[in-house]
Amino acid sequence: MKPIEIDRTLGDFTTSPRVLFVATIAVFIASASVAAGVGLLALIRLCTNISYFGELSFTPHTIGQNPLGWSSILIPMTGALIIGFMARYGSEKIRGHGIPEALEAILLGRSRLSPKVAVLKPISSAISIGTGGPFGAEGPIIMTGGALGSLIAQMLPVSDNERKTLLVAGAAAGMTTVFGTPIAAVMLAVELLLFEWAPRSFIPVAVAAAVAAVERTYLHMPSTLFPFSADVQISITGLLIWVTAGAIAGLLSGCLTKLVYTTEDLFSKLPIHWMWWPMIGGLFVGIGGIIDPRALSVGYDNIDHLLKGDLSTMSAVSLMLVKMTIWGIALGSGTSGGVLAPLLIIGGATGMVLTAVMPTASAGFWPFLVMAATMSGTMRVPLTATFFAVELTGAMNCFLPVMAACVTAYCVAILTTRRSILTERLARRGHHIVCEYHVSAFATTRVGDVMTQNVQVVPGSMTLREAAAFLVDPSTTHPTFPVVDRQMRVLGIIDPPAIIRWRRQGHSRTVTLAQLLDGTKPTIAHPDEHLGVVVERMNSANIAHLSVVDKQDGRLVGYVSWKDMIGSQANTHGERRTAFFGLGKRGSREGRILR
Repeated sequence: MKPIEIDRTLGDFTTSPRVLFVATIAVFIASASVAAGVGLLALIRLCTNISYFGELSFTPHTIGQNPLGWSSILIPMTGALIIGFMARYGSEKIRGHGIPEALEAILLGRSRLSPKVAVLKPISSAISIGTGGPFGAEGPIIMTGGALGSLIAQMLPVSDNERKTLLVAGAAAGMTTVFGTPIAAVMLAVELLLFEWAPRSFIPVAVAAAVAAVERTYLHMPSTLFPFSADVQISITGLLIWVTAGAIAGLLSGCLTKLVYTTEDLFSKLPIHWMWWPMIGGLFVGIGGIIDPRALSVGYDNIDHLLKGDLSTMSAVSLMLVKMTIWGIALGSGTSGGVLAPLLIIGGATGMVLTAVMPTASAGFWPFLVMAATMSGTMRVPLTATFFAVELTGAMNCFLPVMAACVTAYCVAILTTRRSILTERLARRGHHIVCEYHVSAFATTRVGDVMTQNVQVVPGSMTLREAAAFLVDPSTTHPTFPVVDRQMRVLGIIDPPAIIRWRRQGHSRTVTLAQLLDGTKPTIAHPDEHLGVVVERMNSANIAHLSVVDKQDGRLVGYVSWKDMIGSQANTHGERRTAFFGLGKRGSREGRILR
């Protein structure tokens, strides 16, 4: 048996050594993102101290301990008013939590973000959070890190894909800086930002996250932000309960998304410019701060208390309702802030409430599980949420329960709500995003799988007059035909444009097709070639049909067209179902097609 000939130009991946150059740039971007992240956290503390305590310092303070009383309602309103002015006269892209803007830049803006965004986004977020806004710093720093990566990339001669990779590398480094979760940062890039799974983008992003993780240790930032441990018993009963918790979190995710965008719709009906919306949202934030001061600002201490199981059921209910309400209203008003930390707090408080009805477990276990699942369902990032929860707490023994809850929440969320809290904003701007990634059928399907085998051909002995009459005959079913000699070897292809061209060149009507095609080299394909290679060949030759010939003897064995290729791409979406061991009379060894 003759060995199969291998095309040495093909490989498992298409990545070139240039990925090392991009990864080197990612190192510098990671360092810039770490500096930006540390600066943002310090700026938030400064704004908090100035706003609530009248101190010009970076010392951490708890907003709930401020001495202002009812007058503190004015502080979130003032901060939101400043942000409204910054958005209107600076850049509208600072509104919201930042990730949709990063997605929009990647998909529609060739991964280009302006220097104005890189400066105004962290400042506006620091003002928003520092004046009590119920947000986290992760969304703004992801946006800021992405902007730094984009700006550095715009200074270098790189491709659009490399610019996208460097933008995402900055975003991953920013997230790592805030939370110390490099694996989750890389997963977030893969699930949400890169829109591909390829070494050319994965390697630089992983390098950036690793560099950020190392550099933050030299800044004495804690490696595990919220240490947590729990005794986990693996059982069928336990699995069912974890899935139940995940389903509850999935439903909560849909409610949170609906809350934010329903609020945004209500604001859009106000007869005032959107610049004033954040101030109205700030009023509700201030009132919420009077009801439960713990709901203000990032509230990382709330996460710590939830994981320790320190809160009572009523205290958790208060935190959940107030945080959810003011976060939804503030975010819907268009102010600046992130979504990740609020999702953790709202989910954790929900888990604390569920502790009263769930089976007995280690303190903080149910808040831990539900906060991760809420993140998974709301952002549609099950792998990111799983690794994030484990890295954030160091609870490796909880990996299985967290994964079960996160995947369940993800499943419930995608089946009950069409878009996530991140993509809904883009959809409202007219941009639909497909978040399902798979290998193209062109890269895995061979020509022999889609070609037409029963090919209609014309002989090379046919004259130009006969060919013209044949093509215009009403019984002719399609416009192009391969021309073959007596041994069924392909001489070329005829179609109406070719006939017209030959006539305009003055060729006699009695000349044969073989004579007209003599000296030309037909563009062909082989049955074992992948469609991706053939598509490039057809595009270069500017043709829509190809003759398929045997590699050994050069005889025609098939014909392939664009329609055949598009059909193969459509079949990857799962519309056709085949039962190879079907029951009943219709079953067969070849399989039964179900529609």
